[in-house]
Amino acid sequence: MLSQEALAQIDQEARKYPAEQRQSVVMSALRIAQAELGWLSRETIAFVADYLDMPAIAVYEVATFYNMYDLEPVGRHKLTLCTNLPCQLQGADRIAEHLKARMGIDFNETTADGRFTLKEGECMGACGSGPLCLHNNHRMHTHLTPESVDKLMDELK
Repeated sequence: MLSQEALAQIDQEARKYPAEQRQSVVMSALRIAQAELGWLSRETIAFVADYLDMPAIAVYEVATFYNMYDLEPVGRHKLTLCTNLPCQLQGADRIAEHLKARMGIDFNETTADGRFTLKEGECMGACGSGPLCLHNNHRMHTHLTPESVDKLMDELK
């Protein structure tokens, strides 16, 4: 199900832990699988569980606990907007409305062309830089304004 390259990446991550603690690599393994496949199907989760010699339910529990894992297909560009109180106080609600209007979707929806998915996120640990969002779980955009959101979206087209 995963490429040899992805499995090699998981094995490399696993070397960071004692052999008897191989299950500790589960979060990295899910990240690697999602990066390769775009999202985590139940089959992918079961594959990762088997590869790590873990019960599938244990891997599923990790995948459903953290919002960085996608359990259904998402757009090519997933934008996760922090809507916790510090970001709300800095205008996240205004940015959310701007994003929704610009994309024509609501939270947890994907544009018809499959380009963008909008997600609502919990605190991302950069409260002094809000409002902010994560692009595909890897790149943080801070101090968002409607103008900076428009620029970002234009760049991502």
